[in-house]
Amino acid sequence: MNSERIIDVFLFAIPALITGLIAYYFFKEHTKNEDGRRRYLLHKDMQVNAMPLRLQAYERMAIFLERITPSKLLIRVAPISSNKEDYESLLIASIEQEFEHNLSQQIYLTDDCWNIIAAAKNATIQLIRKASLLEKTDTANKLREVVLTEMMEKRAPSDAALSFIKQEVSEMW
Repeated sequence: MNSERIIDVFLFAIPALITGLIAYYFFKEHTKNEDGRRRYLLHKDMQVNAMPLRLQAYERMAIFLERITPSKLLIRVAPISSNKEDYESLLIASIEQEFEHNLSQQIYLTDDCWNIIAAAKNATIQLIRKASLLEKTDTANKLREVVLTEMMEKRAPSDAALSFIKQEVSEMW
């Protein structure tokens, strides 16, 4: 009689255990799917909110690159005296100040893009320094002339960086 009771309890327990396991598996999968859906929606919302900030960062860096293009920089920043070293320092300080003003934008840009922008800035500074070292460059106005002549013969360093920005922005769509 005890063995019959044990068998009866066992027969009643088997369907309950199977139902419990199925319910556990179902709720586990349901919870996993809901968690994934919530993460997807959160990620989607973050992208919608971050997109304008990223575009603004690319816009600001495009403006920076336009402003440090030697031909535009030389028009905007006029020499204070005829001393070429003073003018060279003024131009470089202007570029560095513009760059430092936009340092926070790097968090919205890719590393490649930021590195290309920094390289364009450094190449522009190098171009100004090289022009200043030439023997024929003896005044601030002559420095302007030499740099502008150099820009007629080749592209400005900022042009390549600007093309890279345009390419990255086009890939965002």
